[in-house]
Amino acid sequence: MKDMKSQLNDIISDLLKDYDDDRNINRVDNFSQPDTDAIKRIITNLFKIVYPGYFREKDYKYYNQSSRLTVLIEDVSYNLNKQLVMALRQKSEYAETDFNELSEISARIVAEFLKKIPKVREYLATDVDAFYAGDPAAFNHNEIVLSYPGLYAVTVARLAHELYLLDVPLIPRIMTEHAHSLTGIDIHPGATIGRHFFIDHGTGIVIGETTVIGDNVKIYQGVTLGGLSTRGGQSLRGKRRHPTIEDNVTIYAGASILGGNTVIGAGSTIGSNAFITYSLKPGTKVSIKNMEMNIKNGETATESEDDSWYYMI
Repeated sequence: MKDMKSQLNDIISDLLKDYDDDRNINRVDNFSQPDTDAIKRIITNLFKIVYPGYFREKDYKYYNQSSRLTVLIEDVSYNLNKQLVMALRQKSEYAETDFNELSEISARIVAEFLKKIPKVREYLATDVDAFYAGDPAAFNHNEIVLSYPGLYAVTVARLAHELYLLDVPLIPRIMTEHAHSLTGIDIHPGATIGRHFFIDHGTGIVIGETTVIGDNVKIYQGVTLGGLSTRGGQSLRGKRRHPTIEDNVTIYAGASILGGNTVIGAGSTIGSNAFITYSLKPGTKVSIKNMEMNIKNGETATESEDDSWYYMI
């Protein structure tokens, strides 16, 4: 019987042979695609830029704000540029582009992205207000910025969306999937989200790529804004597959709203566990009829007509 060292050598040899083919799971060149850890560090620094004073090192000083912001911007610019060069190589039109030219293209994209940060901050300020106004358990705005997973996911999604609009491959999705892994909230960077957006609790929320969400929308945990069918696979690329949610809509826990032609009219309220695949007029209220509830002593629990709406929430 072979000793452990010989067995390990055989295993390594077999794996190296297994790598030597053209299967899509083989990517031996570590420098041909973006570094996910580097992108996570970029997200960390973007949060320090977006929320100044909230996320800081021990040596943070208010009177050094200008110098510190300069360092952060330079760090994000340099590292994002490096990751962009590798990401752009994934696109066929850039596969053979000279490195220096590709670096210049990446630098222009990074500059355009950084110019969008004030706009992102404008939207996020309304989101923080929405979280505070919508959650009576919120102690203050600081608690929301520092601890709410919903705001974390929305912040990353808004930043990634700007890169998505600049036609950056891979990196926006890496960003939002990182947020997904931390929060349980899956927001595709292609989704368009209006002002004053509130996610309560958040776990299990799915918002698809072509979703359009208006202003003052409130969504609870477990909501899916998804495609009606994905059986078409890649043939559906670039087509509207996800719903439009107009202004001032509330969607309660567990509801699913599916399909690219589905429009939920302004001011509507969608009750828990609703399953909707067609458009609704503005001001519509959707609820699922409560099942009869039996309590332990054998009596049947009932509720008044006025109370029935409460059980939907």
